[in-house]
Amino acid sequence: MFDIQPLSRTLGPALQAKIDQKTKPLGALGQLEALALQIGLIQNSLSPSLTKPCIIVFAGDHGVAAAGVSAYPQTVTAQMVANFALGGAAINVFARQHQLDLLIVDAGVNADLTAIPGLVHASIGKGTANFLEQPAMTREQCALAFSKGAELVLRQRNEGCNCIGFGEMGIGNTSSAALIMHCLTGLPLERCVGRGAGLNDAQLRHKVAVLQQALARYPGLSDSREVLTAFGGFEIAMMAGAYLKAAELNMLLLVDGFIAGSALLAAAKMYPDVLDYCIFSHMSGEQGHRALLDHLNARPLLNLDMRLGEGSGIALAFPLLISAVGFLNEMATFTEAGVDRD
Repeated sequence: MFDIQPLSRTLGPALQAKIDQKTKPLGALGQLEALALQIGLIQNSLSPSLTKPCIIVFAGDHGVAAAGVSAYPQTVTAQMVANFALGGAAINVFARQHQLDLLIVDAGVNADLTAIPGLVHASIGKGTANFLEQPAMTREQCALAFSKGAELVLRQRNEGCNCIGFGEMGIGNTSSAALIMHCLTGLPLERCVGRGAGLNDAQLRHKVAVLQQALARYPGLSDSREVLTAFGGFEIAMMAGAYLKAAELNMLLLVDGFIAGSALLAAAKMYPDVLDYCIFSHMSGEQGHRALLDHLNARPLLNLDMRLGEGSGIALAFPLLISAVGFLNEMATFTEAGVDRD
């Protein structure tokens, strides 16, 4: 379905030499140097650039919300989508601040959103089914979500975007993400489940019990598509397809927090080379994200104890990418500056 090539490393020595020749001690810019090297390798260029950077926020509802796994009612999903469209959410503020294009996508919200201006309508259905009773989606719906996510990325690439990241909104989606993580990593469920939007201790215990009940209904799942079909959200499946298409198009991929990470995990189980194209923006405050990052051998740029979603970590980390590309392209070498190296 996707043709994702492993990164060519042939330019690596030349990129590293360019980094090392800058007027600084070797390695003095730390993680920025690794970031510059990775961006150069992804773009196969000694002078990479970031053009028309974009965040796509996918919104979808989850049937399992009816089981009381979230601190907020399902109606909040549609209300937050309206807030995104009006420019009032955190991601709107941060995207404006850092001049990032922002698309809001109805991937499957359980509401009529036709009157909301500027919204991208790509709904698979009015929320997923309650996976305590039946699979969250059909195989056909899962495949459609993959293809719609891919189509949205292709549209952005055709408009000149070479740097893209994905956010999400969906009451109940940390439950889906925890089950996806458990099934695809083999880590104990208790390590994968967190407080989401703010559960207290009793509510967290209830959430774990609900998810254990769901697992018992679908034992032994380990294939990405099967897991997404059983437990996923339309927004999570759409993100997975979007990741894979972006990697196929040699785009730089910015990864947000726990839910976005679970979508990437599903994508990477299918096409491991997608990880070469990923930059991990931050480590979420949601329990399970650290273990997920460790499983993916990922090193996040920021650790601000955030757990908002929406792509907020991507927007805050983006200036670091600008700095990495900036020093690689603009910083003087020892020879140019007439500075002795010895």
